[in-house]
Amino acid sequence: MSLNIIEKFYQNYFTASQSEQAEVASNALNADVKWCVAHPVNDLNGPQAADESFLAPLKHALPDAERRPLIVMDGEYEGRTWYNSTGYFVGTFENSLFGIPATGKTLYLRYTEMVCVENGQITESYLIPDFIDAMNQARVNPMRRSLGHDGLVMAPATADGFNHGEVCPDRSEKSKQLVEDMLGCLGRFDGKDLYSMDLENYWHSDFMWYGPAAIGTTRGIKGFRNHHQAPFVFAFPDRSVDIELNILAQNDYVSTGGWPHMHGTHTGHSGWLGLAPTGKHIELRVMDIWRRDGELLKENWVAIDIAHIMFQLGYDLFGQMKEQLEGPAYA
Repeated sequence: MSLNIIEKFYQNYFTASQSEQAEVASNALNADVKWCVAHPVNDLNGPQAADESFLAPLKHALPDAERRPLIVMDGEYEGRTWYNSTGYFVGTFENSLFGIPATGKTLYLRYTEMVCVENGQITESYLIPDFIDAMNQARVNPMRRSLGHDGLVMAPATADGFNHGEVCPDRSEKSKQLVEDMLGCLGRFDGKDLYSMDLENYWHSDFMWYGPAAIGTTRGIKGFRNHHQAPFVFAFPDRSVDIELNILAQNDYVSTGGWPHMHGTHTGHSGWLGLAPTGKHIELRVMDIWRRDGELLKENWVAIDIAHIMFQLGYDLFGQMKEQLEGPAYA
């Protein structure tokens, strides 16, 4: 795989000495870069903030860090060049990361991102590292166990996540239309019956849904409904998908997302993530990548900033983790 500008940046940053890291960041990132990372980092502006608040802490935690992308997409959206990807930051977990204690073992930090590049520099980056999965690996996650399967997420079954071959516009448009039709189907939920969404028209029967930690991976439409969809849609009955950073399509792959991508009010008694309804209206940072197989969707890699959702609902996961490790502040 030839490295794109994003992968080259991370490679250069991770191999730079500590004294060189800030310069690497300032060369690759636009002076006004919008750099957004999942909670607890959140929205940053400028190369210095990106370096000091995320990149340097990540490199400090994983001194031998590298990126292992599973899927990389690129394309034009409304006149701008975007790179959407998912994969893992991999390294030896030698120092704590945002309070998550080091284990001395290999850490697989899953990420999904949407990055805009203009004139050879990164101007916007939206990144969801799965910090809750990192908590799982360090065995300090204060949340209940996922309903789905926790653990490493697989690369595409076709092993073509970053080698799409010659891009066929008709094939790409077919994939995009299928995803848009499927999303329209999800929007037809009548608030009562999950079967008001006829997912069988869009997904293979053994469809793989690779969700974030706290939800987990599900298999098949039944698994998806039981382990994610039912608890989620009943918890947020007024949910809406209303903001889109981009949508890219390359042959059998489609990706989209937003920062935020959805809004909803937490009023349902479905027990989503083990929570009682709070009545709070929140925003959801979400990114998706799908793979079409024939006439239906076969795989879906999903990133959701769960820690940010929980924080809006009144639960500080990083604070709870710290209290578990150190004891209450008043003790």
